[in-house]
Formats: sequence, C-alpha cells, structure tokens
Amino acid sequence: MLEVAELSVDYGRHRALSGVALTVARAEIVVLLGANGTGKSTLLKAVAGLTPARPGARIALNGQSLVGIPPHRIVNAGLALVPEGRGVFGELSVAENLALGAYPPRARTQEAQTRDTVLALFPRLAERLHQQVRTMSGGEQQMVAIGRALMSAPDILLLDEPSLGLSPLMAHELFESLRRIRETGVGTLLVEQNAHLSLRVGDRAYVMATGRISGGGTAAAALNDDSVRRAYLGGH
Repeated sequence: MLEVAELSVDYGRHRALSGVALTVARAEIVVLLGANGTGKSTLLKAVAGLTPARPGARIALNGQSLVGIPPHRIVNAGLALVPEGRGVFGELSVAENLALGAYPPRARTQEAQTRDTVLALFPRLAERLHQQVRTMSGGEQQMVAIGRALMSAPDILLLDEPSLGLSPLMAHELFESLRRIRETGVGTLLVEQNAHLSLRVGDRAYVMATGRISGGGTAAAALNDDSVRRAYLGGH
C-alpha cells in the first residue's frame, strides 16, 4: 500500500501542495480529480522522488519510507511513474523499451514472466515488438509507456494523463487495460482529464483544489455527486 501524509511542496515562494494525504492499495484504482494547476502532477512527482517535499512529509510504500530516497531506488521499492507525455524512447523498438523497464534489480529475476503479462495486457505490442516506437500511434506509444513501467514489477503505478491526445476509441481501449492491470494486483493512482472514463474504472477518488485534498470517497459516489458533476463531468 502507498501511504501519503502531510505532503507539502514549494516552488520558490509558491506553495504547490499543502498537507496532502491519501492512500492507494494494491489491486485498486484511485482517481485524482482537479482543475489544471491544482498540484496533481506535482503530487505524482513528489511521490516518485522527482520533486522534493517539505520536511515533515510522510510517503511510504508497504511500510518503507520513500522520503529522501533517489528515484531509481523508489522504482526498485515497487513504485513506477508514467509521466504526462509518455517519455518513450522513440528510436528504439517496443522490445527494447520494455527491456529498459526491467532494469531495476527487483524486476530482473522475473523479466520474462512480466513481459508475457505485459504483452497479454497489450496485444498490440506483441504484434509490434520490433517496430520503432516513434512510428507508432499516440495510443500505442502510451501502451509502450505503461508496459515499460509494468516491466519494473511495481506494486503501485502512477499515471499522469494517460489519455491525453488520444482518440475516444483508443482512450476506451486504454482504460479497459487499466481494469486488467488491476486484476494482476497492481494498484494505480490515476491523474486523468477524462473524468467520465476514469471514475467508471476507478474504485475511489480524491478531489484536489489549490494544492489540497478537498474531498474523497468512492468513484461511484463521485459520479453521482452534484458538485463533482458540475466541475468535471459537464453537469450531466
């Protein structure tokens, strides 16, 4: 389980996060809702060790503190981030991108088994193993990015706007893959602009406003909450 408490982050004089607390269990999809600029991406980066937290923050995975640990050690502890923009290696093949994901020591002993799981989750990747990633569609590149993260054998996956720029059909396909990932036992903290899709696959949801968690509950309750519907679901 991922446990976050009293997480605050400053950018110079600007307080980007203030006292954030949340949890994500294995085999659970937790959706993080919020308008642009409310700190959602900062939260993911702070948890992943890419952005320093203020003193007093508590970030733990399966009881192990992640505060102050370098990002590569956080990955080896069992947490993987897929950033907005994917960050795939376009000149490399699908197979080479996946192999890079298995670099952490925790992943190496089960690399072949994990790769089989990833290719079962994303059959398109199995068909394109030797294709250069830069020649693939945006949706396929997102599958590569998520597949590469899964190759590190994470307990918790952090996803930042995975459907950004994708067609509706590809977005639906991608979100169906998140259901299958949950079935493998991996927990997911999901930042996503498409609130309809994310809340339909999610188990729980948190709402962020100006760097703070302003509410939370089940994803089903969020779908039926009038304030959430007005803010993120177009009022319907």
